[in-house]
Amino acid sequence: MSQTAVKSQTQLDLLSLALGSGTLDDVRRMLSDMPAADVAYLLESSPPKHRHVLRKMLDDELAGEVINELSEDLQADFLGRMDAEEVAQITEGLDDDDVADILQQLPDRITNEVLDSMNQQDRARLEQVMQHADDTAGGLMNTDTITIRADLTLDVVLRYLRRHEEIPEMTDNLIVVTRNDRYIGLLPLRTLLVADPAVSVREMMITDQEPIPATLPDDNVARLFERNDWVSAPVVDDNGKLLGRITIDDVVDVIREDADHSLMSMAGLDEDEDTFAPIRRTAPRRAMWLGINLVTAFIAASFINLFQGTIEKVVALAVLMPIVASMGGIAGTQTLTVLVRGMALGQVTATNQGWLINREFAIGLLNGVTWAGVVAIAASVWFEDWTLGLVIACAMVINLVTAGLTGAALPLLLRRMNIDPALAGGVVLTTVTDVVGFVSFLGLATVFYG
Repeated sequence: MSQTAVKSQTQLDLLSLALGSGTLDDVRRMLSDMPAADVAYLLESSPPKHRHVLRKMLDDELAGEVINELSEDLQADFLGRMDAEEVAQITEGLDDDDVADILQQLPDRITNEVLDSMNQQDRARLEQVMQHADDTAGGLMNTDTITIRADLTLDVVLRYLRRHEEIPEMTDNLIVVTRNDRYIGLLPLRTLLVADPAVSVREMMITDQEPIPATLPDDNVARLFERNDWVSAPVVDDNGKLLGRITIDDVVDVIREDADHSLMSMAGLDEDEDTFAPIRRTAPRRAMWLGINLVTAFIAASFINLFQGTIEKVVALAVLMPIVASMGGIAGTQTLTVLVRGMALGQVTATNQGWLINREFAIGLLNGVTWAGVVAIAASVWFEDWTLGLVIACAMVINLVTAGLTGAALPLLLRRMNIDPALAGGVVLTTVTDVVGFVSFLGLATVFYG
């Protein structure tokens, strides 16, 4: 565990002890010395009874930064307890994209009241961000940029920068625009600092970095940053006019949210699921997914019922059935996970998906034959019935091949239907492998045993 993680855990333990003992002055003093990200971590790692005590001890400036670091589920909980005036106070000083994310979770009435309390310039900048969906480049961008003209000399640019009290965080490039604010290039700060001050911006700027369209989905933005090692990137509208810029800290959030989504969706949960959410909120969310799985379980059971007579003749079938279904489920999940990850990384396209399906078929066949032999020998020795070993071996091959093909083709099909493969793929796949496993095993047994 890193030193930072150890320190955070120690702070959490100390705060929990202080809260439990009622020494609130000590808690307030500890919070005032902690960065906003650490306070947010402590809030998310605390039971509900401690969270609201901690929230009341935060001043407005720190509260805004802390709420911005929280998961959406916890953000919504805290914001739901505030009026428009409180929201306006805590969001003052935050970046435009962060304020937009917070306001989009509030009722329209509260949002409009917060916007009305702002000056005209701040409101215009914020509304520009809010008109874009939050999962696009426009929703990620910040309008706090420094722009320059191409005909200026570097000396003039340096003097212009010195007039600023500070420059926006993570400014690695100055954005070069025309008089109509059309993007034309970037001037890296490292170039500005070492180049001849007498040369012009046009001579030193770079023009090979394409701007990001405001409508580009956020997962594509993340891939561009990863591929090009960007710290920031300009965002433009359909006409090439500069709207703002995206910085790496926002992209890291996108990457983390996508990873959380893929992981939690496999279990039918929201990526913003709160670890310490109250029972009354968590139970209904999980109950719905359990209900869906129950329906699929009844579907599988109904197919087993078709072979009730065969099972009564050969009781060993009931013992071995779970093996066939379980092996198919694991094999299918492996394939599904690889495909969903590849799709999330943008690696799966129309040109290579056929190759992937063929590969998974071959892998399923190879593993099916390998493990079918092992299971056949074990079953034959266990029940002293070589026919039973042959039946389960054939069923194993059929189910593992089916699992590989289904695990590869299913996410592609769901994506074409605009259904999230991470969310729905697991349930459908499990149903398919269970049904095919039971039908193949019991069907072959019916043929061999009459």
